[in-house]
Amino acid sequence: MTTRTMLGRHVTRRFTGFATLASHFTDRVVVTYDPRGVGRSVRTDGATESTPEEHADDVRRVIEELDEALGGRPVDVFASSGGAVNALALVERHDHLVRTLVAHEPPTAQVLPDREAALAACADVHATYLREGMGPAMAKFFALASHQGPFPADWAEGPAPSPSDAVLPTEDDGSRDDPLLGQNMRGCTSHPPDVAALRAAPTRIVVAAGEESEGEFPARAAAAIASALGTGLTLFPSHHGGFLGGEFGQEGAPAEFAKTLREVLDTDR
Repeated sequence: MTTRTMLGRHVTRRFTGFATLASHFTDRVVVTYDPRGVGRSVRTDGATESTPEEHADDVRRVIEELDEALGGRPVDVFASSGGAVNALALVERHDHLVRTLVAHEPPTAQVLPDREAALAACADVHATYLREGMGPAMAKFFALASHQGPFPADWAEGPAPSPSDAVLPTEDDGSRDDPLLGQNMRGCTSHPPDVAALRAAPTRIVVAAGEESEGEFPARAAAAIASALGTGLTLFPSHHGGFLGGEFGQEGAPAEFAKTLREVLDTDR
């Protein structure tokens, strides 16, 4: 029996971020897709922001198209970062479509005890993007994603990180179409998981975080969701981008990451 795996993540380019990870699953039918506003999925509705609910409905449509071609069985889903938030929203609404969901470091601030300060920090990244462009906003985003521990209420008032230090553009090119910083930043991080729906779903939900991510914003959110679901947090090798093998200039531990993912997916086969 062929097992199908969906891979989902928010990135700012075409969805090539899973190329290395997918290469470790040649025995499976692996499907990646470009979310709305990314790569081939060009937005035509004029909207400037998206919600996890919209992304979840898009994924539903992709899976239902696969059902017609591949036999109608539920899929296994691996999703990371914002994609993991969207995948949780998918299971909340269409749990019959997903057999196993591995949600890797979903960065929703709503589950954190310091949610108000975290949401304010996320809103500041978005506002910086609208005001100053990609370089300054992405530098703040990197600082946000790697922040250790609770956010202080005045996080946005601290010294702004330099884009040049992160090898980011220092000139504003005037564009405001970055999917991560513009379209998804606020909707993703402010989405409150429906814990009751997730607990009631027949889907096996595995919430995961990187071994090197402890204390960072997305890993803290993952731990809080796992606790609310009563499942415990599953640790994967490396960090937030642990599955990357040079994509976007980032190196994780993709072979080790893939081994752990395979073990998790094969647990209930």
